[in-house]
Amino acid sequence: MASKKLMDLMNKAIARELQVSIQYMWQHVRATGVESLEVTDKLKKIAITEMKHAEEIAERLDYLGGEPTTEPAKITVGKNLEEMIDLDIKAEEEAIGLYKQIIKVALEEEDYTTKRLFEEILSHEEEHHNDFLTMKGK
Repeated sequence: MASKKLMDLMNKAIARELQVSIQYMWQHVRATGVESLEVTDKLKKIAITEMKHAEEIAERLDYLGGEPTTEPAKITVGKNLEEMIDLDIKAEEEAIGLYKQIIKVALEEEDYTTKRLFEEILSHEEEHHNDFLTMKGK
């Protein structure tokens, strides 16, 4: 069905989604200061969305005959709210690049279901990126 390249990229995506779901949830818990009050609920909601992405990708990878990873990528929470949001912007930019690559490979392999799945997830990641930029005042 899917190539090893596509399955490896999908596992990289799962590891990234697990990473940010934990990262954002811990940031939600650990953020302090008056300005954090507006941010923490958003972080929690985004963390839950990211976990759902991990699940959707894992289900697709399993269907394609791959074995979904259970290992998150390196989690970096940050020491203060500004550092947390900077890390989150970077994480979303990395996801956007990775998901565009997966969409391209899926299209080359004529795997239209995987392509559609990642197009949908990509739109969410772009929304998250915009949310974090807005939090940063950009």
